[in-house]
Amino acid sequence: MARRKTATISDEAQVDMTPMLDIVFILLIFFIVTTSFVKEAGIDVNRPEATQSSSKPAANIFIAVTENGLIYMENREVDVQRVRANVERMLAESPEAQVMIQADQAAKHGIVVKVMDQVKAAGIDRISVSAEQK
Repeated sequence: MARRKTATISDEAQVDMTPMLDIVFILLIFFIVTTSFVKEAGIDVNRPEATQSSSKPAANIFIAVTENGLIYMENREVDVQRVRANVERMLAESPEAQVMIQADQAAKHGIVVKVMDQVKAAGIDRISVSAEQK
């Protein structure tokens, strides 16, 4: 008489999850490293409207100019003479950086021009000015 082997709970096949977890962690690290973090200027401004504005999301350095003439970079107020040093520091961290100036529609254009001059003196020729799409 032959004995029949019956399957028990301990004999069931189990899936090893270790390789899948390794792949998930590698993908997570990949996405964290390749993500570019956007640094805002740190203040909301009332941007002017423009009918011919275009979307350029490639800016890494944001400079805000308020209606009172205050200049903000990285959530802190800076003097117009310190804009160049701050942009040079940011440019050293990210050599392909571009600048976006977010000027309030009531800001004096003389201050905006001074900020643009400081950015150009820091070595960035391509400067964008933010506007609302009309």
